[in-house]
Amino acid sequence: MDQTPHGGSRDWAPRSIGLLLGTLALATAFIAAYVGALHQPTPRDLPVGVAAGDQRAEGTLAAVRDQSTIIKPIGYDDPDAAEHGLLSRSVYAVLSSRDSGLLLTVASASGPSATSAIRAVLTTAAARSNTPLEVVDEVPVPSADPRGVVPFYLNVGFVLGGYLASTVLGISAGTTPRTARRAGLRIAALAVYSVLLGIAGALVVGPGLDIWHHDVPTIAAIGALAVFAAAMLASAIQGWLGVAGTALVILLLVVLGNPGSGGIYAPEFLPTLLRGMHTWNIPGLANDLTKAAVYFDWRSAGWPAAALALWALLGAVGLVTASLVRGPRVGASLPAPTRDGG
Repeated sequence: MDQTPHGGSRDWAPRSIGLLLGTLALATAFIAAYVGALHQPTPRDLPVGVAAGDQRAEGTLAAVRDQSTIIKPIGYDDPDAAEHGLLSRSVYAVLSSRDSGLLLTVASASGPSATSAIRAVLTTAAARSNTPLEVVDEVPVPSADPRGVVPFYLNVGFVLGGYLASTVLGISAGTTPRTARRAGLRIAALAVYSVLLGIAGALVVGPGLDIWHHDVPTIAAIGALAVFAAAMLASAIQGWLGVAGTALVILLLVVLGNPGSGGIYAPEFLPTLLRGMHTWNIPGLANDLTKAAVYFDWRSAGWPAAALALWALLGAVGLVTASLVRGPRVGASLPAPTRDGG
């Protein structure tokens, strides 16, 4: 005889089916996002700087722009301003004239895929006009990371560790802390965890793999911020939506966040939907901050650092608010403790 309480199967079956359908939708979105974004990367509007009045360089860029949309000329008042644009990651390269022809100065650390495409296009254009072209890489990627993917994969680990830590705590202690004090303790625990994971990641890419052995404190600090921002965002969403909120977290940070981070291909290679995502989503911000700090002497680091800190703050506030609003109801719904011997 079936010992299942009356209605038991009816209680869990709809919820299980709903979770499976949600997982199916999330996995489909994952396939669509990654394959759609990365299967045929096509560069468009790669910014290349040029100083005003440099007629040969301006003419070359204008001719290339007339033939394709791969390169987008960005004008600067003078060569110093153009150089600043290169080092602040506003452009991937600067084209200038010299007595013997043209000079293309690139910063491959900003995006090897972008600088390679720019170099190929301008090399072809210079050959057609019989103009000598010299290429100088002012900010190269290290030999240990020739494809420039270490910032991306490092920050994938940081972000993954952040939302997994939040999920583990949600499963073990409940997604919504029952009091503001418990929310504060969870935030403190995740802060300590974030520091430890930041240090661990820095040690792996530093003395472990000898890629950035001179930047261990920098990478540790950036890592801690990225982990904490991801953990706080996940905690806030899960605090309000429960375990089901994990699907939304994965959608934002993995399904859309990773291909939209500009870590594998520069943003200009991505579909329109994903091109600007690196400027606000946590994986892209962490990737941009790492590059700015390690390769560009903290130039252009202001917005990524501030935005990650803002995500962390908003997440912490969201978690505390969830505990104040939903916490009492969660506590009331728990079974009352029983006493032996009544």
